[in-house]
Amino acid sequence: MSPSQSGHRAGRARGSHRRHRRRTADPAERLRRLLPRALVVAFLAGGTTAFVAHDKAVRLSVDGHPRTLHTFADDIDELLADQHLAVGPHDLVAPAPGTGLASGDAVVLRRGRPVRLTLDGRHHRVWTTAGTVEEALHQLGVRAEGAYLSASRSDPIGRHGLELAVRTARTVVFVADGRAHRIRTTAATVREALAQSGLALHGHDTLSVPPDSFPREGQTVSVLRITGTTEVREEPVPFRTVKRPDPRLTRGTEQVVRPGAPGLRRLTYRLDTVNGVRLTPRKVAAETVRDPRPRIVRIGTAAAPSSVRGADHLAWGALARCEAGGRPDAVDASGAHGGLYQFDVATWHRLGGTGRPQDAPAAEQTYRAKKLYVARGVSPWPVCGRKLHG
Repeated sequence: MSPSQSGHRAGRARGSHRRHRRRTADPAERLRRLLPRALVVAFLAGGTTAFVAHDKAVRLSVDGHPRTLHTFADDIDELLADQHLAVGPHDLVAPAPGTGLASGDAVVLRRGRPVRLTLDGRHHRVWTTAGTVEEALHQLGVRAEGAYLSASRSDPIGRHGLELAVRTARTVVFVADGRAHRIRTTAATVREALAQSGLALHGHDTLSVPPDSFPREGQTVSVLRITGTTEVREEPVPFRTVKRPDPRLTRGTEQVVRPGAPGLRRLTYRLDTVNGVRLTPRKVAAETVRDPRPRIVRIGTAAAPSSVRGADHLAWGALARCEAGGRPDAVDASGAHGGLYQFDVATWHRLGGTGRPQDAPAAEQTYRAKKLYVARGVSPWPVCGRKLHG
């Protein structure tokens, strides 16, 4: 055998040995290499199972608009929070907040809407989750069969709400001209209901209730037929008295400078008859024809003098007791003489007195009696004059 053939066989033997060794080591090596991959696959398979187990398909409807979504939320609150849906105090959530959530559940959110409701003349502010006027009426318990509505039943209610007037049908009775007229109406005012009844007001006619008031169920309204005339009357206007102080007159003395005169006022009265019954006259106009003229009186402020030369030493008190019983306001039976010394009015005025002597102070009466004595002696007092000298 040649050296080259021997070397070739040896080489083949070594190569065959190495292949045998590789075949012998492959199973263990493969297991060592595949183990990490198997762990990764197992982890991923377990995570996917957990992921699938927590994912839920939920149908969410917001204000009547449904959609299906996937969520990991555990309850209603988490679902709404995830969807950035805040819940107000007037909103409706079904199922209730806090309820647990499972795949296949349906969740409804209806927003609350304000309604400014005028129901038969009375104002209310209410909230509803209804989407239309029809639904709102049902939700609020308003029976609107045959009623007047300010909006169509099918009108939607937006988030900002709406104003809604509802007038239900009512029975109203009008009594006019001796007859009763019964009608069924949704009128907003008694005046409007009156027109629907075929009745009318003429001239000064009126109603027993304000015409613009709201007609109530079962209300009876009387039509008042009014006829009548006017009457003009004149009456005096009393004058006032103006008093002015005057230092030229003695205290307690009054002097009329100008007499007063009453004014004149013209009054117009309405004399009405309602359904044949005459009413109390009613004043409808007043006009001043002539203004009253005030009475002007001067009031004395000066102290009355008491001394008169030639008469101060006499017994004036004795004379006064004899003439008038010592009473300054005494008046004789005829009414012509008055005061302590029984002056007549003409003599009293000549002596400077004003008004009536019995209205003047006692000191002034004595002062003027002294002046009378100096002028005429005791002759004015023919009976009692002797008392002056004791």
